[in-house]
Amino acid sequence: MASSIGNEKSVNPVLRISQLDALELNKALEQLVWSQFTSCFHGFKPGVLAHFEPEVKAFLWLVLWRFTVYSKNATVGQAILNIQYKNNLSQTEKYQSLSKQQKLWYLIFTVGGRWLEERCYDLFSNRQLQSFCKIKGYINFGAGLLKLCGLLNFLIFLQKGTFATLTERILGIRSVFCKPQSVRQVGFEYMNRELLWHGFAEFLIYLLPLINLQKLKLTISSWCLPIAGLSNSENTLAAHCKECSLCGEWPTMPHTVGCSHVFCYYCIKSNYLFDMYFTCPKCGSEVHGLQPLKYKIEMTEL
Repeated sequence: MASSIGNEKSVNPVLRISQLDALELNKALEQLVWSQFTSCFHGFKPGVLAHFEPEVKAFLWLVLWRFTVYSKNATVGQAILNIQYKNNLSQTEKYQSLSKQQKLWYLIFTVGGRWLEERCYDLFSNRQLQSFCKIKGYINFGAGLLKLCGLLNFLIFLQKGTFATLTERILGIRSVFCKPQSVRQVGFEYMNRELLWHGFAEFLIYLLPLINLQKLKLTISSWCLPIAGLSNSENTLAAHCKECSLCGEWPTMPHTVGCSHVFCYYCIKSNYLFDMYFTCPKCGSEVHGLQPLKYKIEMTEL
């Protein structure tokens, strides 16, 4: 009865982005499972899993395959996104679950292929014999050929929207929605505005710490309140000696930067260390060096 109901279900094509999201979720789950498993051996001798790491990973992926693809016709990422595998080799357009042969070959291609790649790398990495070098060359050539085929399959997938991986295309299994998707209640225009706004907000959060707000403030204030007729004479310097041009208080350990304005030593030193291109906020003179205020000018002001 259940099989007849399943056969009556219609096929709902899956968007490309949903299939790619399912693959990313599968990778994230595998990393999470492996990190949780290795955390159980933190109290043991370092490297206790190094010699058997490919076999341990293969066993974990076998357990995941048993309770996902074998029993539910869907990986964990697909189940989260309401997706499952369909037997695309069937002649009917109705939904057909995967056969046992397809499930077993899926296990061999995914789990067995990764185990073979990791184990062969460990086996031939330290071998220097000529025969091993030839075998290693053949294996590398085969791995490169498979990656090239995977790239071509991905380009075809981007064009047609079916068979996201090479394994799916070889076995004839396709991703479909488990249930028909409901009508979208939110318009695309609103979603686009939200995406643009969130992207702009993240850009500002990244950009604002890089802006020297103090220098920008001082530059704007120098434009709004320009000071004309400044000279480097001692009288002009004494006139500006009553307050620091940065903090506005009586200058502590007064210093100059080559212009007619006076600064506290700590004010000008901290700003100059923070910005090597710091200029006087009053007249825009470049800081070529800190010079202590002459003693006779300080006594004149006192």
